[in-house]
Amino acid sequence: MFIKGKLMDAAGMGNTFRRLAHQVIEMGGGAEDLALIGIRTRGVTVAKRIKACIDSIEGTDVPLGVFDIALYRDDLGQPNTEVVFYGSEIGFGVDGKTVLICDDVLYTGRTVRAAIAEVMQLGRPARIRFLALIDRGHRELPFRADFVGKSVPTSRREGITVHFAEDDGEDAVYIYDK
Repeated sequence: MFIKGKLMDAAGMGNTFRRLAHQVIEMGGGAEDLALIGIRTRGVTVAKRIKACIDSIEGTDVPLGVFDIALYRDDLGQPNTEVVFYGSEIGFGVDGKTVLICDDVLYTGRTVRAAIAEVMQLGRPARIRFLALIDRGHRELPFRADFVGKSVPTSRREGITVHFAEDDGEDAVYIYDK
């Protein structure tokens, strides 16, 4: 892996999370009936950061859950596919709520499809919205994020990696050649 450049640093990520939180609040008319779900693993950190911003702005305690989409992947049963399931942690009902699914990078759309399938197994939300820190294009399924931190058109030979201080010792977004 050859790092080609840094797309976002810690200050840029902080500003982006605050902007996204304001957009979520604006679109929903506040945080009432909002529930956040982070897609394991990096989407959980995205959801936690968005929650912190929303709670700070609105003076709320928005429910936060964790999805492990491993059992909803569309490549289960394919040769050479190894699936490790760590479990989901949803401690709230989704009926009538606006569920905001959060992930770090939107690429083909397959992960968000799996997450929506899992939400629908939990109940009947009023709406499902999707937030991605980075949208790199190349959709294989017709999904788009309602909230995007940064759109970064990439070639298929490029990748995006998101680093979080909690896991990697720094907040940064990098583009690299595979």
